[in-house]
Amino acid sequence: MKAGSNHSDGAAGTGSAVIVFDGVCALCNRWVRFLLRFDRKGRYRFAAMQGQQGSAMLRAHGLDPQDPMSFLLLDAQGTWTDTDAILRVLAGLGGGWRLSGVLKVLPRGLRDAAYRALARNRYRWFGRHDACHLPAPEQAARFLDCRK
Repeated sequence: MKAGSNHSDGAAGTGSAVIVFDGVCALCNRWVRFLLRFDRKGRYRFAAMQGQQGSAMLRAHGLDPQDPMSFLLLDAQGTWTDTDAILRVLAGLGGGWRLSGVLKVLPRGLRDAAYRALARNRYRWFGRHDACHLPAPEQAARFLDCRK
């Protein structure tokens, strides 16, 4: 679902898309590591919701930084949430990852309900870290900020 197109939060002008993620969620950190591995063009940058910029981006788009139940992507075309954001990110990786778009044949309500069930249970099923993941020095420029 497209959430809006206001880029006054710092995402515009960078030339890359920003993904706001839960920096202490083990599953979310695996997702970020996956993207770092397969995003060969360096299209995506990351903002932990625990950081100043990530928290501000969530609030600017009507999401609660203390308990986000939504995935947020900001790119040159607008802002995207939930499974529309995930499918857009995967398609943005190019190559075979674009085939993930076939999942759009499933009704958005069904896709998003499954995503929200996962989001509600992410800590219980996958674990939680005490602090945000710190990127390797060569990847640090792709992270906007992260607080412990």
